[in-house]
Amino acid sequence: MSFSDPLGDMLTRIRNGQKARKMTITSPASKLRANVLEVLKEEGYIRGYFHETVSEGIGNLKIELKYFENQPVIQSLDRVSKPGRRVYAKIKDLKQINNGLGLVVLSTPKGVLSDGKARELNVGGEVLCSVF
Repeated sequence: MSFSDPLGDMLTRIRNGQKARKMTITSPASKLRANVLEVLKEEGYIRGYFHETVSEGIGNLKIELKYFENQPVIQSLDRVSKPGRRVYAKIKDLKQINNGLGLVVLSTPKGVLSDGKARELNVGGEVLCSVF
């Protein structure tokens, strides 16, 4: 199946899975989705993820959601840059989410990074999503 916004689809699956109190969800696999999930895992917003092969050349990402005291760790998950409107930001123009408690995921020339790593490397790029 073809999607116009594959990353937006994955973020919606995560939001819906947490509302339904699921422990794991699946999403079609892609490199961008896996890179975003890696950032979320490193920052502690999901337990983990792994790639499972459905058939030759087709795979799924199985995402393990994270809860704390029976509440989802991710309170807000928003897509910033969309297919119809791309949002780019220099590192000095990036605003912190909830006074630094949240996270912005960027696609930079150095790869998909969190806003903290992007500040360390002093690179800007496309703002993919924000998490709190």
